[in-house]
Amino acid sequence: MMDIIGHIRERRDITREELETLLATKEEETVRQLRKAARETADKAYGKKIFMRGLIEISSYCKNDCLYCGLRRSNRTAVRYRLSDDDIYSCCENGYGLGFRTFVLQGGEDGHFDDERMCRIVSTIRERYPDCAITLSLGERSRESYRALYNAGANRYLLRHETASPEHYALLHPAEMSWQHRMDCLQELKETGYQVGCGFMVGSPYQTFDTLHADLQFIRSFGPQMVGIGPFIPAHDTPFAEMPNGSVETTLRLLAIIRLLLPEVLLPATTALGTLHPQGRELGIQFGANVVMPNLSPLEHRKDYAIYDHKICTGEEAAECRACTEFRIRNIGYETVVDRGDHCSFKGEGL
Repeated sequence: MMDIIGHIRERRDITREELETLLATKEEETVRQLRKAARETADKAYGKKIFMRGLIEISSYCKNDCLYCGLRRSNRTAVRYRLSDDDIYSCCENGYGLGFRTFVLQGGEDGHFDDERMCRIVSTIRERYPDCAITLSLGERSRESYRALYNAGANRYLLRHETASPEHYALLHPAEMSWQHRMDCLQELKETGYQVGCGFMVGSPYQTFDTLHADLQFIRSFGPQMVGIGPFIPAHDTPFAEMPNGSVETTLRLLAIIRLLLPEVLLPATTALGTLHPQGRELGIQFGANVVMPNLSPLEHRKDYAIYDHKICTGEEAAECRACTEFRIRNIGYETVVDRGDHCSFKGEGL
């Protein structure tokens, strides 16, 4: 079993059989060795640094009807809100004062935030905080939109591919959404010059070892700067409301495998991990993650960005959220840093 981990680390590749073996094993020593290899790999690339990003959830409106998401347009019980431009600037001002040097603007695919509005917001943040990175996570847009936002000052873009299997994608999304278009968007983001993030839910409905292996092969070949994975958590009033949660243990093992496949990747320990396990984010770091994203959104809207049920950290002020995160990470021997935290291949770009 140890040979498998060594081979993955050396080849930066994994076979379908190796994946199933590592995800199915009950041998604690194998899991310990996987965790150790992943953490050693992350430490070699970034040391003991865990990068903190300030998350700003700008809109709970979405035009899409993804079967798993609490913000889907058919969910009539979802609470909808939009932050104003000034609300967003206020979140950035608060975050900057707390030391954050990356802002992540995330929202549903909301036509209110068209190119004119988003370029104005991005360029204003860039002008006010020239030493900060701006990350966007706003879903599928046109190539021209991605270029305009990049030219306005955005540095990074997060767009989960959700699954590398077209057949699996069709089981998770309405017919009007296209797997090929999602893949085209990711390629356009890379060609535009962004630091790009992809990712998937662990334990999403109808996921198999085959689809997971396809995900890892896609990630390996695409070569993103960031990969976001977290356990699937169902949302009420969606078609998947009664589906089981994804596995925390499987998520941790996949984090470690992704770290071995892409040693320099920026890999978040997600809020979803912390929602399903009280030490979920700490465990994620111990299995190779090196990014956390405390919430800078206005307190009154935190609970309304309900992409899944029971999300944690909806009742803490930004300063409390940061202090709590720092304390927890320091307790496991790592150092939280709030600088830009660029991927190794992008050091110094966009300043």
